[in-house]
Amino acid sequence: MKSKKQKIILFLKIAASVFVLGLILLFTFRSAVLEKIITRVSTKLENDYQCNFTVKKAAFDGLTSLHFEDISLVPKNQDTLVYIEKLNTKINIWKLIVGDVQLGKLEVNNGFIQLVKNKKGRNFEAFLKTKKDTLSDSNSNYGKVVNRILSQLLDLIPTDLQVKSFDLKFDDNGNKAVFDCTEMVLHDKKFSSTIVVKSDLKEQLWNVSGFANPRDRKTDLILSTSENDTIKIPFINKKFNLKTGFKSIHFILDEMDLSHGNLHLKGIASVQNLLINHPKISKKDVLVRNARMEYHFVFGERFVAVDSTSKIQINKIILKPYLSYENDKDKTYSLQLKIPKIKAQDFIESLPNGLFNHLEGMKAVGNFDYKLNFKYNNHHPDKLIFESNLKPDKLKISQFGEANLNKINDEFVYRAIEKGIPQRPIIVGHANPFYTPLHEISPYLQKCVLTSEDPSFLQHRGFINDAFKQSIAKNIRTKKFSRGASTISMQLVKNVFLTREKTLSRKLEEIMLVYILENQRITSKERMLEVYFNVIEFGPNVYGIGEAATFYFQKQPKELTLNQCLFLATIIPRPKGFMYKFDGNQSLKISSKQENKFLTNVMLRRKVLEPNDTLGQHLPLKISGQAQFFLKNNAFSKTEIDSTSSDEFDF
Repeated sequence: MKSKKQKIILFLKIAASVFVLGLILLFTFRSAVLEKIITRVSTKLENDYQCNFTVKKAAFDGLTSLHFEDISLVPKNQDTLVYIEKLNTKINIWKLIVGDVQLGKLEVNNGFIQLVKNKKGRNFEAFLKTKKDTLSDSNSNYGKVVNRILSQLLDLIPTDLQVKSFDLKFDDNGNKAVFDCTEMVLHDKKFSSTIVVKSDLKEQLWNVSGFANPRDRKTDLILSTSENDTIKIPFINKKFNLKTGFKSIHFILDEMDLSHGNLHLKGIASVQNLLINHPKISKKDVLVRNARMEYHFVFGERFVAVDSTSKIQINKIILKPYLSYENDKDKTYSLQLKIPKIKAQDFIESLPNGLFNHLEGMKAVGNFDYKLNFKYNNHHPDKLIFESNLKPDKLKISQFGEANLNKINDEFVYRAIEKGIPQRPIIVGHANPFYTPLHEISPYLQKCVLTSEDPSFLQHRGFINDAFKQSIAKNIRTKKFSRGASTISMQLVKNVFLTREKTLSRKLEEIMLVYILENQRITSKERMLEVYFNVIEFGPNVYGIGEAATFYFQKQPKELTLNQCLFLATIIPRPKGFMYKFDGNQSLKISSKQENKFLTNVMLRRKVLEPNDTLGQHLPLKISGQAQFFLKNNAFSKTEIDSTSSDEFDF
């Protein structure tokens, strides 16, 4: 009887014999196996993606080397998606035996990938179908899914690569761009590539060079131009009206590690002289001279996060972010952002050029640090967390830039901007006969406007935290900027110091200037309210309460009744459309009366009004003065009114 050791030796001999026999059979029938594989791939592409996949010539060179000629992938009734004239590759046979395709060497000569969209559709449409292997509810561990996808992609990148004359083409209904890779080489972990970029922009030569090790999941690459010029990104300019460019990009992947079910990706990404221009961002080119991110992404059990160990640096500004998305019973979005203590002047000088035009030239002393905490649950939007805390340390503005906030304390000229066109000048001061000091404005109007526009104006410091929370929750639910959180302070800064353009730049400037105005004690709340009442639009070419009282009622502002003040307060959001509050008999519509009644009840409930104040509220509202002309002639169309309205809930 054989011993246990002899049995093991016998088993190993049999296994080795079977393995050798398998290799012999594989070598003998490798061409037939290859032909079957190509047929199987072709059938799958035809059935699943309605694509015709052909290979004119396919042959083995030895056991692991493959040679292909004239490979093409053509979707049905569409332009060719992929074409390769010659392709040589070498497969890792040991990996292949266990079902893992890993390329050791790849040579590609002449070919292209082209993505086309035209009247016939998109030639890549079939490949956009949702696959099972995505971050769906059925794949709860995002770390394992992403690791599997990235590993498969990286294994397809050979350790020895040589590509010549291979193009990546885009054609979106005539908007074309070609990335002509004249040469790409990866050898001994050193990577280099030369790409000629052709589009409606000037032709450019891009260089990509550095270190790449797809097996160890590490890379260190730099993208730049040989002329040390600004790299301009073609195609997206016409496609999205977005102009972008940069001097160089440096990308490093240091670690890709799956540990305890969590995938960790760590590295560094940096860009120099990043230029962005889009009408929704700013009217000017936005330039970020130096930006750098030390990233740490984590994918795990139903969550994705940017770990708190990550760091973003924009010039001298350091940001420490934490972002996460959790998809368990509820979908939860979290953001925490910290700016460690920084000199105020360093912060100002580090702001991207073109994004804060009205702050250019500003000088400041002192320091500050900042913390933001945000959390949103899609099933509990009422429990949204929004905490914003700026902690100043002897912070003081010593010199203003283009937006000189000090002018609010003196007489100045105000010009509203409509559709980019400056309107007639309004003197905000006693040189204007319609100028009205705060104490000469009806207390009813002050109470009505404050109640409807900003009830806590006299207490807050420019922003209302609860309003921000409600605004954010609604904007997330509707997936658009359907509601703002505009205070009187914000409206004042927007109208007096900025413009009404709906750009990210203007909104960011507004937030910063409001903070300075309210927290640097530039002026009093009473002066802010007085200026507000004297510049706000109350109708077509009607600015300030002095003009409004005459235009509607032929009165002085201090003579206005409660009914008249309720009417003026309710037209502030859309002042040019005041005539639509009236019926054909020039009487307030029922809906307008209900609006006035609602506002009155709010003020009574808050004890802003006493019951005796409402004794004359049953009397009809009569419009006199020039406003009658608009009631009789309906001078503006509804469409025109809506397009030129003063909307406090803007972006």
